[in-house]
Amino acid sequence: MKVFKFGGASVKDAEAVKNVAGILDQFKEEDLFVVVSAMGKTTNAMESIVSALYDKNIDTFRELVEERRAFHLEIMNDLFEDSNLPIYAEINGLFDELLEKENAQMAPNYDFQYDQIVSFGEVISTKIIVAFLQLKRSDVVWGDARTFIRTNHTYRAAEVDWDLTTELIDNFLADHQSKKVCITQGFIGHTEENFTTTLGREGSDFTAGIIAYCTNAESVTIWKDVPGMLNADPKWFDNTVKLDRISFKEAIELAYYGASVIHPKTIKPLQNKNIPLFVKSFVDPSAEGTVIQESTENDHLIPSFIFKINQVLLSITPKDFSFIVEENLSDIFGKLAISGGHINIMQNSAVSFTVCLDIDDFRLNKLVDLLSKDYVVRYNRGLELVTIRHFDQATIDRVTTHKEILMEQKTRHTARIVMKNV
Repeated sequence: MKVFKFGGASVKDAEAVKNVAGILDQFKEEDLFVVVSAMGKTTNAMESIVSALYDKNIDTFRELVEERRAFHLEIMNDLFEDSNLPIYAEINGLFDELLEKENAQMAPNYDFQYDQIVSFGEVISTKIIVAFLQLKRSDVVWGDARTFIRTNHTYRAAEVDWDLTTELIDNFLADHQSKKVCITQGFIGHTEENFTTTLGREGSDFTAGIIAYCTNAESVTIWKDVPGMLNADPKWFDNTVKLDRISFKEAIELAYYGASVIHPKTIKPLQNKNIPLFVKSFVDPSAEGTVIQESTENDHLIPSFIFKINQVLLSITPKDFSFIVEENLSDIFGKLAISGGHINIMQNSAVSFTVCLDIDDFRLNKLVDLLSKDYVVRYNRGLELVTIRHFDQATIDRVTTHKEILMEQKTRHTARIVMKNV
């Protein structure tokens, strides 16, 4: 079995869906487990829907839901000649179910509510794609990740129960042995009570890794709008270089620092079972792409640049100006864990601890409230974090022109710089 993953850009409109169908047709003799994301920017839109509902902005909530309905119906009208097909009633039913949430009591846990709503994007996307594929072939089945990816209750960052997930996936495949292609959702799972969970933003890659691990797949292929894994995001850099092959170790480093091509958690399950990962272009499926696998060879030391924007730099100082010691750090880390912020860099001096975070405003306000009782808290928003793997001074100079450096860390192979425009 091979595992494929198609992200939102690869199914953003009807032509993109047809392109995915064409790629799958090139592998008709293969057993495929295909992970698909929400269409286009739907996850962002679903997040806005959650916020509007939580803030009781009901008119905005309804408007956003109807915008998403119209977006998906437009794609469907371009895919299907007959608007009386059952898929229309099914998709409209899902949006009607979403609208009904305005009358439901909101859960006090925002993250729980987030997972129940944002997951609609993946469900709707895969329903449409399966309906389109089944018009031309009978060997396609829809798989509901909310029945076979079992997780704990850490909403928005759920942890996988690997043994039970393996068992559930095996049962699913046994029930559908006659099918060559299973289409399922990325990013989502379920608890033992059948509440929906999500694996974290951009978690569809991780879903592909989970399925590959549990099925002992031959390989995983992530289909992207780039020719492979590049040494920088082309949105930021001209003259990028494709990395033809790299090791799991190097890929883990790049993913950990935020390389957007691969979700950081994706590599570990593949490395554990030595399952190669291919990054290929859905624009040019025949091109070679990048292969990531176990390797005894040294990786080519091509400098790689990873940018993260909208960073928060948080400085924490005890109110009594006592030294920052293990007891303080334990308390600070505990509060960071509660807030749900993701740490990218940290460093401490005698009387302060500074951390660079991925954190939204809701969680930042929660964190500041938690810390302010015992600490003086200062922060800057809207910063950039650049990581340069295999750096030299020329590469640092290249990214820091017209920038003010607020924090800088260097190791033997990696430089990390927090900066802002001047």
